[in-house]
Amino acid sequence: MIIESLLISFGAETRTYHTGEIIFREEELPSHYYQIEKGKIKLNNYTQDGKEFIQNIFSDGDSFGESLLFVDRPYPMNAVAIEDSVIYKMPKQHFLDLIKSNPEISLNIYECLAERMYYKYVMLYNLSFQNPVSKLKLLMDYLKSYHEDKTPYSFQIPLTRQQLASLTGLCVETVIRTIKQMEKDQIVKIEKRKIYY
Repeated sequence: MIIESLLISFGAETRTYHTGEIIFREEELPSHYYQIEKGKIKLNNYTQDGKEFIQNIFSDGDSFGESLLFVDRPYPMNAVAIEDSVIYKMPKQHFLDLIKSNPEISLNIYECLAERMYYKYVMLYNLSFQNPVSKLKLLMDYLKSYHEDKTPYSFQIPLTRQQLASLTGLCVETVIRTIKQMEKDQIVKIEKRKIYY
């Protein structure tokens, strides 16, 4: 999103987070801009009965949580490393100074926020589906929309079955059964446990 040399010139530092380590917690006040140099991060919440709900997953080059730097509200979610990750971390005021002095970066931020809003609308609509095939297919359509090759089975779903369950609100057993049914219906193909759509 923001080139690394610019991040560093405005005071960003890298920090390594290990798998399972929390970057920020729900209810904390946003104080930094985060951008992934290498790794994977999930934004999540937990229901009252302890079930995880994943809001989004980010990887190399993505930023996360930046929209909350523009409002005076606490984080409504957690950010957790899914794998060992190196992340640029920049104090909030330095980030605001960076975008004020580099207006072209603001356009990138707007585009990113608009894309995230689009994703939220898709996933909110997804919650209205009762049919698990429809829920999974809508998520897979969204993920594949960024892939140039649209032919059947050309896109490997980059998520585990547990992550698919947490993103769609389904239980993992339902996802496993549904994926098998989708394979029988020739919607997906499974090779070496990888799902191709």
